[in-house]
Amino acid sequence: MKLFVDTGSIKDIEAIAALGILDGVTTNPSLLAKEPGDFRDNLKKICGIVKGPVSGEVTATDYAGMMREGHDIAKIDQYMVVKVPLTRDGIRACKALSGEGIAVNVTLCFSPAQALLAAKAGASFVSPFVGRLDDIATNGMELIREIVEIYDNYDFKTEILVASCRHPIHVVEAARMGADIATCPPAVIDQLFNHPLTNIGLEKFLKDWEKAQAVKA
Repeated sequence: MKLFVDTGSIKDIEAIAALGILDGVTTNPSLLAKEPGDFRDNLKKICGIVKGPVSGEVTATDYAGMMREGHDIAKIDQYMVVKVPLTRDGIRACKALSGEGIAVNVTLCFSPAQALLAAKAGASFVSPFVGRLDDIATNGMELIREIVEIYDNYDFKTEILVASCRHPIHVVEAARMGADIATCPPAVIDQLFNHPLTNIGLEKFLKDWEKAQAVKA
């Protein structure tokens, strides 16, 4: 499973990319607004760091506006992916943009029926939001299971990009279900490293080594 980071912070992206585990980046207008500088320049920098898919979202809600903004975003860099909402105009724009060879990420997916529409419209990625479903007492990971089953039935090429991951369990469950990608905030990626037995084991190894060196001295 591929791992994306969900942020507009160039500093965080550089740090995670340096670990050698980062496959792509997802952004939205809210995340990009937190980073100083022109958002187009920042997206270009992010593409240069990651050299993988980088989602930039349209702010227009109508078809014409999405097409205009989608073309602008796609021109930023070869790695850019145009992110559109799962609305009627968003699906229409997805179909048109993907028909031009532009990668599209259909976002704000909350049902398997919506995911089916995104795949039929030729989306490169669909982003089901698991954490936000959990927030309203609905099992977000069950949605992922249903989408994986539907896509496997028909061999759709759209990649399932599990979004709104709130903790490592979301990531692990997504991997077990066969989702293609999980996108996480930097803090959640950091949590993937954590296990108390790793820390205890490392501490013991180092103490044993220090004792051995002291004896030799």
